[in-house]
Amino acid sequence: MYHGRVHELAQKVLESVRRQQLVKPGNRVGVAVSGGADSVALLRLLLELSGELGIVLSVVHFNHQLRGAEADGDEQFVKELARRHKLECHCGSGDVKARAAEKHLSVEAAARSLRYRYFKGLLQQGGLNRIATAHTLDDQAETVLMRLVRGAGTRGLAGIYPQLPASHQSSVVRRRQEPALEGACIIRPLLGTRRTDLETYLLALGQGWREDSSNRDLRHTRNRVRHGILPRLERHLNPAVREALAEAAEIARVEEEYWDGEVARVLPEVWSGAAGRRPDSRRDAGATVNLSGLAKLPLALQRRVVRAAGVALGLHLEFRHVEEILQLGSAQPGGAKSAVLPDGWIVTRGQGELRFELAPPAAEANPNYEYRLPIPGHVEVDETGSRFEAVVVPPGGGAGYNPEHLFDGALLASTLLVRNWRAGDRFWPAHSKAPKKIKELLQERHVRGPERKSWPVMVSGAEVVWVRGFAAPDRFRPKDGAKAVLAIGETTL
Repeated sequence: MYHGRVHELAQKVLESVRRQQLVKPGNRVGVAVSGGADSVALLRLLLELSGELGIVLSVVHFNHQLRGAEADGDEQFVKELARRHKLECHCGSGDVKARAAEKHLSVEAAARSLRYRYFKGLLQQGGLNRIATAHTLDDQAETVLMRLVRGAGTRGLAGIYPQLPASHQSSVVRRRQEPALEGACIIRPLLGTRRTDLETYLLALGQGWREDSSNRDLRHTRNRVRHGILPRLERHLNPAVREALAEAAEIARVEEEYWDGEVARVLPEVWSGAAGRRPDSRRDAGATVNLSGLAKLPLALQRRVVRAAGVALGLHLEFRHVEEILQLGSAQPGGAKSAVLPDGWIVTRGQGELRFELAPPAAEANPNYEYRLPIPGHVEVDETGSRFEAVVVPPGGGAGYNPEHLFDGALLASTLLVRNWRAGDRFWPAHSKAPKKIKELLQERHVRGPERKSWPVMVSGAEVVWVRGFAAPDRFRPKDGAKAVLAIGETTL
């Protein structure tokens, strides 16, 4: 029975590699092996298939220096595995905690950053032209679910791609040519394979693996999804929920490929500007979107064109930024003339166009501001270009309001203070385990530049009770029987 299942799994992986053209005969493939079951199974499978695929294998390992002797033991295990199969072994290491502190990243993000930087370095040296990682169908499902919950369009829901050009691993968006990386890829041959099947495969071979104790640490979001949320969804909603999420990613990925072609076709008709680099000054930062051309496009394509324009400038635009830009473009006379974007950029409406520019130095200073918001009442804040209001909602009559912006009026002061956040401010959004510094919350949302400095909050007494873009704290939400319910919100001027 085991022999049949081993053969079946190998054939499944072979078909996937060929169908997606992940490798070509003669490719030199480095297999990223952490020592865990997934990556060890990937190595054994590719060893079994290397002759049929016509590829040359080596082993790649990166020590994140996070688990002391346990991590060193993983490295020795991988080296011994490579030696036993007579494969070259590339080993690297990096101080993840130092990287996380320096770049203000989570440990997981810092680890991935260092690991992929090492992979890219190996590909740049020219000895390898593929690096295979052991992302599985389970990893795909976890990624899609986390992105869905946090908020994502189809690009985010496409999840983990089976093949990624190595040049895309750079944080620089096409700022320079990298001929050494031409054709080099990160590949994921196991995206259609369940983790349990890989463990069964290794048991059939008598091949051991290492267990990473941090994979059980529920302080990490992915582990909570893996060990808690997905098993509950399987039990109570859909036994095949992982496969369903992976299928959704496949659908989204193919649709993204189609839309990329459409955007490439129409972008030159509406966009004029430097692509692929951040300008050195405002003088050469001019880039424009033609409003008449944009207006002729369907809304779905308008959104993608605006996002692509941002990418051309090295800007990460969230959905709310895209909507603000489109709203600016369709504004009536007397409406808003400009909007603040991340990383020190602004977009301004001119005669028949939207112009993207680096903000002038005066805008970057962005001094502190404070306004009083009576309850009920409203206040206009020039620094954010928006209007804040607190509306009394009859008990049980808040159906037209976002429930995440409803408050129990009895728990708030009679007047709120609207101001920009300050160093040391903390906030406890609903659905989170503990309060965090607002600085950290904005870092997680990639809010930067002048927009970050002016990010609005509302204070009741001495406590921050509202932060733009975050759900109201659970303890301030109205419960059954609340006599005074308030809807608090912000609209663009």
